[in-house]
Amino acid sequence: MSSPASPGSRPEPVLNSAALQGEALDDTPVPRKRVVSWAMWDWATQPFNSVILTFVFVSLYLISDSFLPADVAAENADDSLVCSRTADAATGYCQGLSDLAEWYGWVAFAAGILVLLLAPVLGQRADARGNKKRWVLGGTIALALVQFALFFVYAEPLFFWLGAILVALGSVASEIAGVNYNAMLVEVSTPRTIGRVSGLGWGLGYIGGILALVLVVALNAVSWFGLDVSDGLAYRLIAVGAAVWTIVFALPFVFNVPEAPASADRPRVGFFRSYAVLVHDIVALFRDHRPTFWFLIASAVYRDGLAGVFAFGGVLAAVSFGFSANEVILFGIALNLVAGISTIVAGRLDDRFGARAVIITALSILILSALFVFVFREQGKAVFWIGGIILSAAVGPAQASSRSLLARVTPRNMQGEVFGLYATTGRVMSFLSPLLWAVFIGVFGATHFGILGIVIVLAIGLVLLLFVKLPKHVRVKN
Repeated sequence: MSSPASPGSRPEPVLNSAALQGEALDDTPVPRKRVVSWAMWDWATQPFNSVILTFVFVSLYLISDSFLPADVAAENADDSLVCSRTADAATGYCQGLSDLAEWYGWVAFAAGILVLLLAPVLGQRADARGNKKRWVLGGTIALALVQFALFFVYAEPLFFWLGAILVALGSVASEIAGVNYNAMLVEVSTPRTIGRVSGLGWGLGYIGGILALVLVVALNAVSWFGLDVSDGLAYRLIAVGAAVWTIVFALPFVFNVPEAPASADRPRVGFFRSYAVLVHDIVALFRDHRPTFWFLIASAVYRDGLAGVFAFGGVLAAVSFGFSANEVILFGIALNLVAGISTIVAGRLDDRFGARAVIITALSILILSALFVFVFREQGKAVFWIGGIILSAAVGPAQASSRSLLARVTPRNMQGEVFGLYATTGRVMSFLSPLLWAVFIGVFGATHFGILGIVIVLAIGLVLLLFVKLPKHVRVKN
């Protein structure tokens, strides 16, 4: 099988977005206020990812006994059941939680299909019409409204579906906004600074997640100032707080980041005709920008592995290593802190050594760290803390450098469309980590074997990336 690379007879190009696009190198400095305002969008939307999706609302509230029938929830009134134990797994209580997790998964799958169908076409239309910023704002407003609406997800079984659908719609809004936000990276950076600007955005996002989780811990510590939150009110108020956070911290992006002009050479067609244009563009991308095409495929695989690290990290902490709810949140804070700092630092390494080198290094560290946790798991919580910290230090740089590398090798007039494909290919491959996670646990009968499933996904992505013949990185000096 031939390697996913450009024909060897062609001269090896230089990794420079302007050169790839046949344009003069433009290294005109971008005002710092504009750069920081763009990066603040990552900060503004991070509570949805860290608080709503990952560590608090979904994992500790939506998929919990708050949404089980009263008689089923009463089976664990003394908190004695541990659903990872074979003897307990068959109880009505554990089966009920399993059903909630499955139903939530199907709703999330439907959201992924929506992103799959919409993201590249909407990105393409934003390129042609010059309204990327408007799509970011529209998606951000929708995300805020969804978080406000979560206040009405009361702790009763009937409201589970409302919560699951709202969270899924929030994911769609976040993805659509993120496609156009990512596509604006080349408009707020130069060939010399694109890596550090991308890293700044990811880093601020992680740090925003830290602060949001710290606020949750602080509110728990003061018992919500005596407020009765036994009916799920605490989690519903957290969702409202996340909505307010999103609106307030998105304002710098609204006021300080200008809308990009339309691409004159991109077709402006109707919505359904856009799909025909999309197919034509994918064929052209394969023919004329093959490194970009193959990078989309390789990154889709390893990005699913990166998502698996965070998606199942909390489960491993709670089930395999015995972390309490507060310990899971504190673990999330530590992971976001390390990931935020390492991502900002790695942004400079990206500009100096190239995004591909950063990604390869990060993936290698991730694989070794995960294997470390698996091999030494019987040593207890300390091993998971050490391995988790190292893992988080590598996840952020891999994500940020993937974004900057794609921006570098994508034609300027296709940024929105290609970043839409970036989101779409990630969705297409998003079944890999959950699938291998479940298969390994099912075959070997223990949750910690799921780690090996994630390792395999990361390893496959790394191998695919090594075969992609990307242009050489040339550092653009001051």
